[in-house]
Amino acid sequence: MAETKDNEQAKEQEKAASTGAETASGAQAETKGIEFLLDVPLEVTVEVGRTRMLVKDFLQLKEGGVIELDKLADEPLDLYVNSRLIARGEAVVVNEKFGLRLIDVVSTSERLEKLR
Repeated sequence: MAETKDNEQAKEQEKAASTGAETASGAQAETKGIEFLLDVPLEVTVEVGRTRMLVKDFLQLKEGGVIELDKLADEPLDLYVNSRLIARGEAVVVNEKFGLRLIDVVSTSERLEKLR
């Protein structure tokens, strides 16, 4: 009887040890997966505004022509990552290049809601 209990305890300890090893390897795999994602390229787009126009009007555009957009001059610009709205911001100039200062980041719940 005592031998049977010892065998059962040994089996339970082995099972616990293997489960712990699986958890540790799972955590390592998760960390590797996150590191792998850090190298995934994203397409980041800043949208000033939109408009619809006929092909004939588009083809008549010349240098100096103006296209009227749907946003007002003081409205925030939209920041898209892979065609999904992520934030809004204002245009800034940094080292003679345009940049975007974020003023409103879309909440995670809003982003998930738009996926549906």
